[in-house]
Amino acid sequence: MKVVTVSSDQPTSTTALALARKLNILLDTAEAEGRKITFNDVRDAMSAAGTPLSRARWHYMRTGTGPAVKKVELLQNLASYFGVNENYLIDGDEGLPPRVEAQLELLASMRANKVRDFAARQLDGLSPETLLQIRDLIDQQLARRDPDQP
Repeated sequence: MKVVTVSSDQPTSTTALALARKLNILLDTAEAEGRKITFNDVRDAMSAAGTPLSRARWHYMRTGTGPAVKKVELLQNLASYFGVNENYLIDGDEGLPPRVEAQLELLASMRANKVRDFAARQLDGLSPETLLQIRDLIDQQLARRDPDQP
């Protein structure tokens, strides 16, 4: 297993970092769907499923700074809680579930629209031609973004 070093002095495995990224994507997706999931929500669901989860463990899982999760049952229960295939959290090579991918695309579009709306409010009084040029620049920058980055 490859080990990388993050900003702290603690080594972090790429497996732990991959899990952290996936968990945070699931939390972002839930928020995009209008559900703000708290630690207490996750803790209660995991307790009910028979895999208790401490706040410290959840923190380590979300930041990728702790030891790799070895309890497959916990990952299965988390996947079930978030409504995704359990292989998404268990298998390091599993791609994004279609629902999550669609939500991330929607979220990116919503963020782009917020940028446009903010610019429109701040640039009040400019000519329509100038506003269109600014819009085109924003669109070009957004199109250059790495599509693998949520």
